Amino acid sequence: MSVKVPSDIEIAQQAKMLPIAQIAKKWGILDEELELYGKYKTKISLDIFERLKDKEDGKLILVTAITPTPAGEGKSTTGVGLGQALNKIGKKAVIALREPSLGPVFGVKGGAAGGGYAQVVPMEDINLHFTGDMHAITTANNLLSAAIDNHIHQGNALKIDARQIVWKRVLDMNDRSLRSVVVGIGPKGNGFVREDGFMITVASEVMAVLCLASDLMDLKERFGRMIVAYNMDGDPITAAQLGIHGAMGLLFKDAIKPNLVQTLENTPALIHGGPFANIAHGCNSIMATKLGLKLGEYVVTEAGFGADLGAEKFLDIKCRYGNLKPAAVVVVATIKALKMHGGVKKTELGTENLEALDAGFENLEKQVENIRTFGLPVLVAVNRFVNDTEAEIALLMKKCEEAGVEVALNEVWEKGGDGGVEMAQKLVNIVEKEEADFKLLYDVEASIPEKVNKIVTKIYGGNGVVFTGPAKKQIKKLEELELDKLPICMAKTQYSLSDNASLLGAPKDFEITVREVKISAGAGFIVCLTGDVMTMPGLPKVPSANKMDIDEDGNIVGLF
Repeated sequence: MSVKVPSDIEIAQQAKMLPIAQIAKKWGILDEELELYGKYKTKISLDIFERLKDKEDGKLILVTAITPTPAGEGKSTTGVGLGQALNKIGKKAVIALREPSLGPVFGVKGGAAGGGYAQVVPMEDINLHFTGDMHAITTANNLLSAAIDNHIHQGNALKIDARQIVWKRVLDMNDRSLRSVVVGIGPKGNGFVREDGFMITVASEVMAVLCLASDLMDLKERFGRMIVAYNMDGDPITAAQLGIHGAMGLLFKDAIKPNLVQTLENTPALIHGGPFANIAHGCNSIMATKLGLKLGEYVVTEAGFGADLGAEKFLDIKCRYGNLKPAAVVVVATIKALKMHGGVKKTELGTENLEALDAGFENLEKQVENIRTFGLPVLVAVNRFVNDTEAEIALLMKKCEEAGVEVALNEVWEKGGDGGVEMAQKLVNIVEKEEADFKLLYDVEASIPEKVNKIVTKIYGGNGVVFTGPAKKQIKKLEELELDKLPICMAKTQYSLSDNASLLGAPKDFEITVREVKISAGAGFIVCLTGDVMTMPGLPKVPSANKMDIDEDGNIVGLF
């Protein structure tokens, strides 16, 4: 019988946290390697990598999901609960997650700190300003923007073509009014008038660089390679040519260090970096993941949205650059979401519907197939909700068995680590008996169209790709600049395997239309924008911020 679970913030505020120095000591981190932000948060000095360089790595577990729906799948919650459960069964586990963005926190999606009794704490701090990493990213990005306009104003020695400035300003907020702006209006001293725009901070290439850099010097060099504009001859202009990458780097002297917090059950959680997975690569930093591998026997990490987006980018971009080899992948599914993929309206998801569940199973089957394409073992974790009926659970278990995939019920939201013991045990069994044969999806030396086509046909299940006229010109330009031999970062709706958000389940006979192709030379990937994906979200009619408040004693209410 299910019991009423308090709100996430009520649970978090009742948590019995241990001093973070105590957590760190238990997992082998020295006091001198801690840079404390109060009692329950700390950054970890990068010196720890040198000390632990010869220590054997633990096993890397990726948590991904079916194609998400507004019904909610609970991927972060499952990841946190799985880490807690692994420790319950005697495995030394560490969690590695992304940092939340204030845009979704105040908008509609929510934070990224888990939920119920599978949360990381202090939840309020993590979801709000945390240790200032987002501010460093925003400031560095906008320092570069200011330097571009100032260079033009001061004589434009690099002959920057103001019509070909590709670098945008950022803000860590959902603000649709800033998508397209005009800067430089007013007197002559305000600079040249030109069109500009804002993206959300987590869509910035600066964020991607932080998450893919191996150390501070690599970070700075990647900043220098970032292409911000083109000159009158069509040649790229970089941050290094503007002489600004060193100043950008110094803003990261602290931000580059992984953050350590804990779960409700005192499992260590490394939270560092947080790019969006529909418009960026959607994974936490390589440094945090690699640190976790040195600290624990198991590292549980996650990648944003469904396996077609976050997981594909985790495997083809992050693992490629970080030389990471996952031991297994957990695919999170919910009965509610599968019924929605089977044609049920959101308002009717609380009613038993075996026919819709059976039809919607094709989405889970496709995402499992996607992971197996990379040669990795899979465990399906069914995130159980109160309204799920025994008949629906039985049908889903049977369908997984028929598909030849291991499955476990997951009740960590309600029961914490205890609700994930079966999931943890099955995962360990899979890892111990099934050797991963990890292989990348494509060779970076292939052409851009060949790489995109492979993603579309093998991962999305589509027939192929259509490149618009402008996209073809952009590809030709990258080929001329010899910048085409890089991984692909697809920017696509998270709600469908296709680029049409209304096509649920596992659609067939569709094509993906790529409308824009742009280079992120510092991050080291090529971004292909499809459909109507935007890099600056807007707020909903009733933003989550409307429900948030703080009382005279400093207590936060309404934060999830």
